[in-house]
Amino acid sequence: MDDASTLIRRAVDLLPEGAVAENGQTVEDVRGDIELQEWELALDVLIEIADVQPVSGTFWEMLAEAARQMALDHNHRWCLWRSWEAEHGTVRATLTLLGADEGGRRNAFDGDGRLRPPWDIGDRSAEGRQDLNIARVWVEFAPELAPGETADVRLAPLRPERWRHLKPGDVITMHEARSAVGIAEVIEVLLPRV
Repeated sequence: MDDASTLIRRAVDLLPEGAVAENGQTVEDVRGDIELQEWELALDVLIEIADVQPVSGTFWEMLAEAARQMALDHNHRWCLWRSWEAEHGTVRATLTLLGADEGGRRNAFDGDGRLRPPWDIGDRSAEGRQDLNIARVWVEFAPELAPGETADVRLAPLRPERWRHLKPGDVITMHEARSAVGIAEVIEVLLPRV
């Protein structure tokens, strides 16, 4: 297995020369970080570039393994998440958690993709009953989401094909058991890149 520095070098070679992050950093900036052996900085810039530049699941897997080797747990989890997204697609939405007084959660949940709640996305059983679908939740730009708070989230459905009918503006609900604990409005449905 390659070491972290080799994986970072190989990942850079998978990007087009003109790839640029939203903050203006480029592939050449990453190469400069590599020359200085600034591996964590190089990894961070690669993640920034890949957040706007379409890349393969293999690219994200290389970054995930490099992050694991450098003991960067959050980056490792994020890169694994993005690898999954590249292969399966994702649903982005704005989620508002209901407060306990509204029948919602009593405490915050970690926003790093570990929570796997059921969702009402409009599916019905043959008998016409609500048919819930499981999706992991990653909260964008926040470590957690508490009752009464609103944040943009990324959803990783257990069965992505069942979510393809969603479109921006659709409203879906997050559940715990059968009770609704959150309401989300779909921002976008991203198809697999593979």
